[in-house]
Amino acid sequence: MEETRVALISIIVENIEKTEELNRILHEYKDYIIGRMGIPYKAKNISVISVAVDAPQDETNALTGKLGRIDGISTKTTFSNH
Repeated sequence: MEETRVALISIIVENIEKTEELNRILHEYKDYIIGRMGIPYKAKNISVISVAVDAPQDETNALTGKLGRIDGISTKTTFSNH
């Protein structure tokens, strides 16, 4: 079995029209997602989303890369040490 690492993907959605595409990609990786939390921030018309995953590092990087290529979406990922 391939080694996995826990990671937290931070997502800022500045183009709300891209939410459907973002959710489609997250659904592709549903087997790795531990949980997610989304906070709409109406004062700035953005959404802040945190997604916790437990996946092989390559899969987490692929997910983050796909999300980061969506126009109007920014991502950062933090990995656990183990």
